[in-house]
Parts: sequence; C-alpha cells; structure tokens
Amino acid sequence: MSNSNTPLPTNSHFITLSQAVEMTSTYRNNRQNILAQDYKGKDILPLSETFNRAAFDKLLATPGCEGLRIYYGMDQNLQLHAVFVAVDADNKDLLPSSSSASSAEGSGDDVIVEEGQRCPPICPDPSPLNS
Repeated sequence: MSNSNTPLPTNSHFITLSQAVEMTSTYRNNRQNILAQDYKGKDILPLSETFNRAAFDKLLATPGCEGLRIYYGMDQNLQLHAVFVAVDADNKDLLPSSSSASSAEGSGDDVIVEEGQRCPPICPDPSPLNS
C-alpha cells in the first residue's frame, strides 16, 4: 500500500456511458470466475449496491470533507460491501471518534456509509449498465 501522504486525485472522475457499460459488463461476466470454487454461486460479489441520497448528503456535509473514499468490507456471510467515508484535503479519513462508536451516525457530524441495497437479491430495473 502507498503511504497516507498521497494527495487527493485531481482528475474529473467522469467516464462515458460506453466505458461504464464495458466495465460493468466485464465485471458481470467475470465476477464468479475470480472466486475460489467454494465461494462461487453465493453472491459474495454484488452486481451493484444502491444507497439513499440522504446518506451521501450527510457524508459530504462532514466538516472538512473534500472527497469520498470507498473501502470494501465483508459481512459475516463473506459478502462484499462498499463502505464510504469522507476524506479531508490531506486525503485522510474523517472518522467518528471512538467515543461515538455506539451510534450508527456518531455523536458528531462524521459518518460512515454502508447498508446499501445489494443486487442480488434486490436488483434495479434493466439498464445498459446491468443487462
């Protein structure tokens, strides 16, 4: 891993629909192939996750937030989940204090976003990105 002094990316982060279609199609076609045999067919890797806007509005409102970072975690069933945190201008995670660990939204403004609607089992209507 790189050290934590890596600056925030300066690129626009935007890609074309055709690039997104190609990337999501490649992932769909290969997501089971990259798993060890024991884990295939168990929806370890989701096709997508859907989140409510309010969660990201609150995350982006974190004091000092200059960007978002996605971590990948696994639940007790070994299913992959996206975990989002705010980052500051120095590219450091903005995390709730350890004293606020008992509250899902923390005692202050710092939040961690997860709990997305995983596909499968709950999938969006067909679009160029998922069919």
